[in-house]
Amino acid sequence: MPDSIRIGLCCALLAGCADSARHGAETYVVRPDDTLYSIAWRNDLDYRELARLNHIGADYRIEVGQTLLLRSARGASAPAPPKPAPHPKWLWPTDHAAPPRSVPGGGILLLGTLGQDVRAASDGRVVYTGSGLRGYGNLIIIKHSESLLSAYAHNRDVLVHEGQEVSAGQTIARMGEGPNQIAALYFDIRENGKPTDPLRYLKGPN
Repeated sequence: MPDSIRIGLCCALLAGCADSARHGAETYVVRPDDTLYSIAWRNDLDYRELARLNHIGADYRIEVGQTLLLRSARGASAPAPPKPAPHPKWLWPTDHAAPPRSVPGGGILLLGTLGQDVRAASDGRVVYTGSGLRGYGNLIIIKHSESLLSAYAHNRDVLVHEGQEVSAGQTIARMGEGPNQIAALYFDIRENGKPTDPLRYLKGPN
């Protein structure tokens, strides 16, 4: 199957997953392995605003079975977010065999080889590892600043753990299979909880 067709199929499936997540319920019951960051990511929310709405402290601790409000976090006008800290060093998260393809709803798809290195795109701290977000497979979320998070989806092997500090270029996973059993990495960056074009950050050669 030509790469262009395979990428199109992946993008369509990932877009469908993203759309279903965005139109979820206005409350959410915390499940095992959830973190505040993963819940915010699933619903396109800023984790800080989600914490404020639910009176969650600075440790962002949540409990299984806890019901979180989402509606007001979506509808309220949050205070102006602080300017993100500068991040001069953003690297490609993996080598790719074809040009990156933007995915509807945010993020890019990078085709590669099963088992190849997946790398942290910038310095940060791992705030989520798991497979609890439907459509992402084994997912890693890294916090780079108060306003910037990045995600790495469809990993075969996860080599980091929650709370671990990572450096730009550090191997954090091995590439797995995305939709249609194609070796690929889905990579996304969120700024203040909203998807942004990763190509704004990724400069230089592959």
